[in-house]
Amino acid sequence: MSAKFKSLTQPFSNSIHINGKDYLYFGGTAYLGIPQNQAFIDLYIEGIKKFGLNNGTSRNNNIQLGIYSEAEKIAAYRFKAEDALVTSSGYLAAQLTVKELSSFGNMLYAPGSHPALWLETQMDALMSFKEWAVKTVETINSSPDKNWVLISNSMNNLIPEIYDFDFLKSVDKDKKIILIVDDSHGIGVNNNGLGAFSNLPELENIENVVVASMAKALGVDAGLVLASSKIISQLKNTSTFIGASPPSAAGLYAFILGEKIYQKALKELKDNILSFQTAANLAWKFELDFPVFLLGDADLAEKLLQKQILISSFPYPTPSDKLLNRIVLSSWHTESNIATLISALL
Repeated sequence: MSAKFKSLTQPFSNSIHINGKDYLYFGGTAYLGIPQNQAFIDLYIEGIKKFGLNNGTSRNNNIQLGIYSEAEKIAAYRFKAEDALVTSSGYLAAQLTVKELSSFGNMLYAPGSHPALWLETQMDALMSFKEWAVKTVETINSSPDKNWVLISNSMNNLIPEIYDFDFLKSVDKDKKIILIVDDSHGIGVNNNGLGAFSNLPELENIENVVVASMAKALGVDAGLVLASSKIISQLKNTSTFIGASPPSAAGLYAFILGEKIYQKALKELKDNILSFQTAANLAWKFELDFPVFLLGDADLAEKLLQKQILISSFPYPTPSDKLLNRIVLSSWHTESNIATLISALL
């Protein structure tokens, strides 16, 4: 694909204007269209006026903004967790969590786990998630070790495939597990917007912990951890959390007051998904409630480009592999945008 799309000087939206032409854009991770949602932008600006551009102090400072604790309470309530903490990024949320909890027991990484979850370079296992799940149960149950830390994404957003963690019900009850799940692509979208936390199995021998970037569907430059109050308290007492500056208070202000905006955007996204699914090629790979469609035609990105439509297209899993072509829907797409895309695919 032409390099002219590599150095854009405009915000992402449902269309991109360059060299006198408008291109419909079906890529990225702004699933709810929040970066271009005027009502959310208005809240963000209101937050800037109330709290300023940023806050470079430690969360352990003796003088604190109350909005951080408020945002954590709201996030825990909204996503059905006992407690929560916010950080400046999803990467920090993941690193903080894995680093602190890794000492609990033996660590097992699911294939394709996001690099933000790595403590050191992890090699992708040549197996599917389902194969890994079976192997993990066998490994834990046959081992004399009692304590384990399992680390995984909530989904493979590229394929896409949403993972089912019910396999953990087969683990012996005398084994203690901390399950750390990265839900950066699911939170705000999957499970009616609730994300992965409330879908994880509730078992007495398992502590569920979800980490996520809030910069995708939720449209806020921040990270989030959802867990029990015990785990959150432990994480908040780490030097990493204490020493790191928090995210912009303005973004969290918009997050707190923007619940109805999120709900409306999610409904619009679901409508777009349903409209497109009715015309989707059965050979494509997609999940019913996720706005990503993996296309089988390696040449389709170039074909659509000729019709002034841009989709996500890059070699995967290595730079020498074939192009992975995906259509990504967002709430910012109109009925007309979807109709134009469907017509171009026929």
